[in-house]
Amino acid sequence: MRSNTQSLVKSQKPKAVVLTGPTAVGKTEMTERLFSHGFEIINADSVQIYRGLDIGSAKPDRALREKIPHHLLDIRDPWEDYSSGDFVHDASRAMEGIWSRGNIPLITGGTMYYIRHLVYGAPSTPPADPAVRASVRAEIDDKGLEWAYAYLASVDPVSAARIGRGDDYRISRAIEVYRTGGKPLSSYAVPDTVRDDISFTLICLSRDRETLRKRIRERVGQMFAAGLYDEVRGLVRRGADLSWPAMEGIGYREFLAAREDGELSISMIADEIARDSARYAKQQMTFASSMKGFSFISPDDIQAASDQLSHNGICL
Repeated sequence: MRSNTQSLVKSQKPKAVVLTGPTAVGKTEMTERLFSHGFEIINADSVQIYRGLDIGSAKPDRALREKIPHHLLDIRDPWEDYSSGDFVHDASRAMEGIWSRGNIPLITGGTMYYIRHLVYGAPSTPPADPAVRASVRAEIDDKGLEWAYAYLASVDPVSAARIGRGDDYRISRAIEVYRTGGKPLSSYAVPDTVRDDISFTLICLSRDRETLRKRIRERVGQMFAAGLYDEVRGLVRRGADLSWPAMEGIGYREFLAAREDGELSISMIADEIARDSARYAKQQMTFASSMKGFSFISPDDIQAASDQLSHNGICL
């Protein structure tokens, strides 16, 4: 009797699917093949949330967006901040709406800290203080990002080791947390078990490194053919520079860094984007491997993904 009751409680939980994996692994292809009916997509890509960043972020095309409803695309201007806390809040509201329509949320994208905070819960960091944020921003603008990174390394070496030297947003956020709460960001506990109020199916797609590198190079070529250079020029005409949070995205920051250095060779920028993308893909897989509960599946193994969904009570 007790086990039957537990099964009933489990079955009554709302369902959601997380489909993640490194850049260019094949998330969109699997989405089209498996999730075209009865699902609505919640974007979990930190660049696709920005308006006007379409080609470099590999934003889904209009045909797919008309076929499957999408949420959290084009919700910020590129100069606006958007945190993992914002994502969890917005994604939670979107899930409630999707369930109310009788559909299942598909949370898909490669921003692992978005996914971790949604699936496991966010660390108990202090709430954002606009005055502290503005003060930190002004100090970084005045003294430079190198100073900010060195300062962070002195007060929170653990976070500094996790954050890239050029990651303006995460550096400023870590300093903001330290100034607001009086202790390092790295000292706040991060949950490591899946939250129990939602029945999640957690899938991470993976490929061998060389195949993934080849796919990344091909994608970069397709982006340039689709007009990435013109897209970036349009953003620059609107005032884009490396202080805009959106411009930290791979495919954009390389152009702006080259512009500041006076080097505008398209082929060199394309090579840099491919290298940065490959490094990022490795970081994504390392991050995903540290998260409990995920099944690692080849994008070509549709049956394995389908079986995983069926095991969790989702019939396609």
